[in-house]
Amino acid sequence: MSSPTLQQTPIVRGSRIVAIGASRGDIVVPNADVIEPINSSDEWIRQRTGIIERRYASPGRNVLDMSREASQEALAKAGVDGADVDLVIVATISNMMQTPSVAARLAGELGATPATAFDLSAGCAGYCYAIAQADALIRAGSARTALVVGAEKLSELIDPTDRSISFLLGDGAGAAVLVASDDPGISRSLTGSDGTRWQAVAMNGELMQYRRGEIEWPTLRQDGPSVFRWAVWEMAKVARQMLEEAGITADDLAAFIPHQANMRIIDEFAKQLGLPEHVVVARDIANMGNTSAASIPLATHRLLEEHPECSGGLALQIGFGAGLVYGAQVVRLP
Repeated sequence: MSSPTLQQTPIVRGSRIVAIGASRGDIVVPNADVIEPINSSDEWIRQRTGIIERRYASPGRNVLDMSREASQEALAKAGVDGADVDLVIVATISNMMQTPSVAARLAGELGATPATAFDLSAGCAGYCYAIAQADALIRAGSARTALVVGAEKLSELIDPTDRSISFLLGDGAGAAVLVASDDPGISRSLTGSDGTRWQAVAMNGELMQYRRGEIEWPTLRQDGPSVFRWAVWEMAKVARQMLEEAGITADDLAAFIPHQANMRIIDEFAKQLGLPEHVVVARDIANMGNTSAASIPLATHRLLEEHPECSGGLALQIGFGAGLVYGAQVVRLP
């Protein structure tokens, strides 16, 4: 007896982003509010990072709240009802509940049941990883309309006295709506990792150590100089490779949207890539700080508000951080 042939869902050529939404922490935190615990100054923070202020979410708001707010804006802009969403991916490292996922709860609140829903942990590259996953699932025919969210409440994961990272971080969420399209608006993604260097950006302990009373509440730490060198030199190579694999040059870009890790990294990045003057470089970090997985969609949201002429143009986005991991795509901006 011959084995039956399994049916396959028709494959579409690609996907595209049709809308971006944002939710920023509701508390503005200027440098003056964070310098005393680290024995620093406003001038030192501005010179080393370009940060003027960051946003913290108030105690009553969590990553689910900010994810919902950002998603509602994105869905409204796209003219998409929650019930039409069949895939929800949330990139985050700051869900304070080990389970269930933020994505499953978000899908339920948006009326997206029974959408496929899961969280993704890739640190500052999380949003790019999630875009890669959503695009692949849409191209495979497993989804038609996807909601991708990067959301973080990093203010709950810092030690205010830590000079390596505490003053850098902020809270927020950014959301993107992706739809199936025979006119692809997302290139092949380029992702990778170097787990041998995981200690460069990591938590300083495990939750079970905290539960046993062996350590205080685990917080984020980083080896700043090591991360800076890796981001500037190695990630510039990845960005150039991404442009080559997408079949374009820097001249074809309307915008460059890197992870908002440090203004010096962003500026050096742009210099390494030889970006022409017409390319708008996202610099959301000045007022938001580093929001990890949320930084690229938040930066995209601000860029489109301040530079509407970039709408419909191509943008190179690249995320990099804890793992160490990285992810990049060329996308057509909504």
